[in-house]
Amino acid sequence: MENLYLLVPIAPLLGSIMAGLFGKQIGLVWSHRVTISLVIVSFIASLIIFMDVLEGNIYNGTVYTWMISGETVFEVGFLIDTLSTLMMLIVTGVSLMVHIYTIGYMRGDPGYQRFFSYISLFTFSMLMLVMSNNFLQLFFGWEAVGLVSYLLIGFWYTRPTAIYANMKAFLVNRVGDFGFLLGIGLVLASFGSLDYEHVFSHAGYMTSKTIDIIPGQPWMLLTVISLLLFVGAMGKSAQFPLHVWLPDSMEGPTPISALIHAATMVTAGIFMVARMSPLFEYSETALSTILVIGGITTLFMALVAVVQNDIKRVVAFSTLSQLGYMTVALGASAYSVAIFHLMTHAFFKALLFLGAGSVIIAMHHEQDMRKMGGLKQYMPITFATMFIAALASAGVPGFSGFFSKDAIIEAVHFSNIPGSEFAYFCVLITVFVTALYTFRLIFMTFYGEPRMDAHTHKHLHESPWVVTLPLIILAIPTVIAGWVIGPMLFGGFLTDPIQVHDHHDAVALMGEAYTGVFGMMSHALTTLPFWFSIAGIFSAWFLYRVRTDLPEKIRQISGPVYTLLDRKYFIDELYSWMFARGSRGLSMILWKYGDIKIIDGFFVNGTARMIAWIANIVRHFQTGYIYHYAFSMIMGVFLLMSLWLFYY
Repeated sequence: MENLYLLVPIAPLLGSIMAGLFGKQIGLVWSHRVTISLVIVSFIASLIIFMDVLEGNIYNGTVYTWMISGETVFEVGFLIDTLSTLMMLIVTGVSLMVHIYTIGYMRGDPGYQRFFSYISLFTFSMLMLVMSNNFLQLFFGWEAVGLVSYLLIGFWYTRPTAIYANMKAFLVNRVGDFGFLLGIGLVLASFGSLDYEHVFSHAGYMTSKTIDIIPGQPWMLLTVISLLLFVGAMGKSAQFPLHVWLPDSMEGPTPISALIHAATMVTAGIFMVARMSPLFEYSETALSTILVIGGITTLFMALVAVVQNDIKRVVAFSTLSQLGYMTVALGASAYSVAIFHLMTHAFFKALLFLGAGSVIIAMHHEQDMRKMGGLKQYMPITFATMFIAALASAGVPGFSGFFSKDAIIEAVHFSNIPGSEFAYFCVLITVFVTALYTFRLIFMTFYGEPRMDAHTHKHLHESPWVVTLPLIILAIPTVIAGWVIGPMLFGGFLTDPIQVHDHHDAVALMGEAYTGVFGMMSHALTTLPFWFSIAGIFSAWFLYRVRTDLPEKIRQISGPVYTLLDRKYFIDELYSWMFARGSRGLSMILWKYGDIKIIDGFFVNGTARMIAWIANIVRHFQTGYIYHYAFSMIMGVFLLMSLWLFYY
């Protein structure tokens, strides 16, 4: 099996090399054939490994030793358990659908082979992250997905907006990664190892250890480590206030938007915190912080999605909100629930993104929903699959999103961690907002009178099979994936990789009231989340199907509130003023005074002027006359004797 473990990440890496370095030689068709075939190999290998793990075969071993420094060993190794294999299936499965979809979406693009190379490399990077058994390899995968996302967001590098977006993503993630790296460094300094097993097994002994961040102000060591690691998760999983890069990442092609937002990069932070549960469980401060930040993200980003008109940006802000749900679950110590929602979200969010891409293809790359409408009759497959994804996203009973979202709300309700009341309020209100913006997208895009130009209207048609086939396939788990809630949460599926202390175990309290999926659905009919979801769908129907004049009137009446949401709370402007403008101002000061006056003026030009001044004096003594030289010698002897007499 060890060779099979290696095959999972190596296969997409080989595909990336083939398409990237030899794409011109093998041509367009073979570029996608090779990469897709190797992702299929990786998916099948992941499935075999998953079945093996279900039989109880857990693996934790070293592939090779990279470096030894003193007593510290830096290794590359794999931890194969239920958590990592579930992530492997999600990553390779969604990546496979995106690879197939890309054939239709990127047809005719001059960077066709390059794009396939990038998405295969992205898959390899994420697999190395989720399969790691140590912090070194985790950091390698962490940085690799960040690097490849930079390349993919700026894939159309001739667009200034794409270059701005990928630089923004890169810089914001560096902020999170700086904290993440500090956390890993503190782990190494405190535990003397980067191996998960060693660190987790010794975490209990570190509860009494403190560290002085500010002299005289001791902090619990595990709290500092957990908060620093979570800063990294805030960057990768786009949590407030490090969320600003994710909406702008829509500048990349739609397939990579689906891959980044559904199954790979943004879920890395959620996976990391779940994997680090043995550390986070010892710090209630860290868990409380996670709860509050997750609650802020889920509600405030959902509100922004309501006023967006770009179809991809609606889905992007939806991703931010759903990531907030997962983060709230992590803060409530319901790590298994967060991973469960990560899984269901991967399917319905990939379906929403790829469906949006199908619409964009039909609309000749128009993304404004105000210029759409009436697409239902022209694109029945796209409509049906996106409608299924919308039902799942809104949390309608029976669809995957309902089970995981309802489980998060219940887990937060049962949680006793400080901040859970605030988080519960946020996730509850967000149910209504999510249903509203999701079905606003559906009604504006597929219903009503066509609002596009005559040329686009004339050529409307369903997307080719390479686009619709992934939509159909993803629609299946979007419906049924939630039905495994029992084994996932209450059947011990994630018991070994995830550790929860008894006094934090909200999932155990949920399990006492769990009566099966049908019992959960019937019970939901009496709860607030269900009726909030129905109210959101009804509101969207009323506003965008019945009284289509009301949204504009509401916008005019709301005034400043609408502007606040439309400008995304002015956080981008704040960062631009504080960091971009501040950096330019500091650079201007350093240029004018540091460079021109000190370096050039004093050291470079000043030295030259001093030498010129000395030379101008000395040249009067270099005349060629003997009496001038004799006079200089006498003056020198006089000066030396004066100095000697002065000191002695």
